[in-house]
Amino acid sequence: MTAIPRRPDTLFASRAQHPACPRPERPSPDRDAAGRRRGPSGAAGAARDLLTLAALPVLAALALPAAFAGGGTRRWFGGRAESQRAEAQAAKDAAAAAFYELDTAQRDLRISIETITAVDDSPAARRAVSDFDALGRRIDEVSHQYINAVDAHDLDRDDLEAAVASRARAELTTAKDELTRVKRELDRFAEGLAPLLGKAETQLARLAPAVERARQALLAATNALDAVRSSGLRAEDLAARLAALGPELTKLNQGAGQHGVQQTLERADRVVRDAEAVRAEAERLPERAAEIDHRLVSLRTRAEALRTRSGQVEPVLSELRRRFTTACWQDLQQVPEQAVRSVAQAELKLREAQAAREKQRWPDATSLLSTVRALLNSTDEAVSAAGDRLRRLNAVQKDPQAEIDRTRFALRDAQRLAMAGRSTPDPRHARPLDDSVARLERAVATLEGRHPDYWHFLTETEAVRATAARVVSQIRGERGAGGA
Repeated sequence: MTAIPRRPDTLFASRAQHPACPRPERPSPDRDAAGRRRGPSGAAGAARDLLTLAALPVLAALALPAAFAGGGTRRWFGGRAESQRAEAQAAKDAAAAAFYELDTAQRDLRISIETITAVDDSPAARRAVSDFDALGRRIDEVSHQYINAVDAHDLDRDDLEAAVASRARAELTTAKDELTRVKRELDRFAEGLAPLLGKAETQLARLAPAVERARQALLAATNALDAVRSSGLRAEDLAARLAALGPELTKLNQGAGQHGVQQTLERADRVVRDAEAVRAEAERLPERAAEIDHRLVSLRTRAEALRTRSGQVEPVLSELRRRFTTACWQDLQQVPEQAVRSVAQAELKLREAQAAREKQRWPDATSLLSTVRALLNSTDEAVSAAGDRLRRLNAVQKDPQAEIDRTRFALRDAQRLAMAGRSTPDPRHARPLDDSVARLERAVATLEGRHPDYWHFLTETEAVRATAARVVSQIRGERGAGGA
């Protein structure tokens, strides 16, 4: 975050070296801005004024002989001088009020700037800090002007001249006008900060709820883990994951002042996410343990069944060797040996999975069981392939025409679709279909020998049907796109 350069805390600090100008308070009826008591006020003041007025004629009568006797003159203080003093004092009070208002606005705005910089490090936020510093320097200038004006004139002097009072009034009025103008600039700057300040306050408002959600998520995870452990499950991996969140909680408790608002919000979200994952896994752990136990039993039973079935592959191969050509069974020669080896490997992995389950290493147990399942699946397919091969060869040897008719029907269906709405088929459709017709005829011709290769015939008819299906899908796709 951008740090705000530390200046004297608002413009009143600049008056620390001016004992005559303490921090102004709002003008009061009986004191001026510098804290000096004004003239008497209230009923006592009025009575004193009446006594003073009553005594004036007597004082004047006593003074006249002396004036004429000495042949000189004595300056008479009153009238215009007192009027100028009053106007200067009013100007001083107005300047003090403007000074106070500017100081208050600057204090409030500094709080806003600190709020923004605590959350936002964008170029706009950095520019706001720079602009605020520039305004602070301008405030210092007008503040010194005001302080100098106050220090330059003692409006309480008994011999204050009218000209001096008039000059004091002018200087104090100018200082007040400058203070007011800078205050308006400060107000406009504050209005421009509204979007940044609103965004910052929104994030700050999210801070406390986010931290509280993190604490509650950690508490829920801890309670769920305790419940699982009480049932006899150790859940050591979950306990380690939960313990790793401890330092994150410490940083959350230290607060955003030390780690930043944005970083604290991100940390709180991360703690919530990780703690909820631990809680969910802890709550599911008993079910997971039961599921692993069930899979162990099921896969062990399946492995035993496959071991029995793999022993039946060799008789099937013997019949294939006896009745059909080498090409019909040569790729199945290794099935019995591979089946026995795969079943043995699956049983070894099952024992490892059982050991992992007993030690409550759940991820290891799950992974080993997945390996066992894959081994048994591939073995099942290989063992089943031998029996399926014998059944298909028996069927085609008994009635090859059924396979031929099935394939020709698929080709004719594709040809009709290719000609639908056209006088000539599209070469992209016609060429693969014509090639498939010729391929089928060649496959049928292989059945005419003394020892026909029925397996080659079956693979060729399957390939022809696959080509026909691909052409049909292509035609329908193109017509569907054209209609759209």
